[in-house]
Amino acid sequence: MIPLNLLLLLPLLRITPVASVILFPIAITFYITWWFIHFVDGFFSPIYAQLGINIFGFGFVTSITFIFLVGVFMSSWLGASVLGLGEWFIKRMPFIRHIYNASKQISSAISPDQNTQAFKEVAIIRHPRIGEYAFGFITSSVILQSYSGEEELCCVYVPTNHLYIGDIFLVNTKDVIRPNLSVREGIEIVVSGGMSMPQILSTLDIHLPLESRSVGNLDLR
Repeated sequence: MIPLNLLLLLPLLRITPVASVILFPIAITFYITWWFIHFVDGFFSPIYAQLGINIFGFGFVTSITFIFLVGVFMSSWLGASVLGLGEWFIKRMPFIRHIYNASKQISSAISPDQNTQAFKEVAIIRHPRIGEYAFGFITSSVILQSYSGEEELCCVYVPTNHLYIGDIFLVNTKDVIRPNLSVREGIEIVVSGGMSMPQILSTLDIHLPLESRSVGNLDLR
């Protein structure tokens, strides 16, 4: 016969894993947010401490205000000139220029400004074998001229490790599958290792061949 105290614990044992799964992402979000506030607050807090001002979060507000003012300044003609001069110096430094270029490309990829966005669309291509597909981003398009005529190709960037490391493929425009996903959703899928991938993908291209269109409605469950 099962003891009464064990019977009372059984519902708790069943609820605990469920609660842990629900609370884990919330706890991680709050922890990262709290760490970020402390990190940003630490830039100006020592200055305020020297002035005898010890108000938590005051350095954080100052940092955010400083970033906003820098953004306003860089949007002006003078700010753009200063930024261009700074980039000119950085791009002549042997090691630092590679880090800066990679960081700038990632920043441009998720930029809300559509005119400077490096990743134009989310794309799915057939790679590396028949029946397998790769998830990537369209960065540009090119016209390939040959004796047989012209062929429109899409430059598709497929991340292989992190978002800033990957391969570039030139794929015929007709063979590129464009799922109904925004660039931000695509980046979230790559960063999460595919865990945020929707169970059902729908394609935006109704003019694709039937074999291509069927992948757009693929149930991933």
